[in-house]
Amino acid sequence: MLVVEDNELNLKLFCDLLRAHGHEVLPLRDGRDVLRQARDFRPDLFIMDIHLPHVSGVDLIISLKADRELSPVPIMAVTAYAGKGDEERIRAAGAQAYVSKPISVLRFVEQVNALL
Repeated sequence: MLVVEDNELNLKLFCDLLRAHGHEVLPLRDGRDVLRQARDFRPDLFIMDIHLPHVSGVDLIISLKADRELSPVPIMAVTAYAGKGDEERIRAAGAQAYVSKPISVLRFVEQVNALL
């Protein structure tokens, strides 16, 4: 799984949870590295923060879904900025799941399992 999260504590939490459930994880703090790293790593799931420096998580989702090689990989968006219409906009970009922060550990793991 490729986890894109700029907040160090959230990145550690997500990666620790995923590893505890037997998943191989590639953590990324900079969204500008996603496409290149994803092609090398071949993730089975993207976990994508939406509010990132340098590039929007929504723009990254659109880019991933436009890439023939990466488009089949499911995307779970995770964001603290859950405003009116955000979930619809994020899902319209191509995310299959949406989880708001602060996360519920149980809900996070359930969503990951549902996408695999």
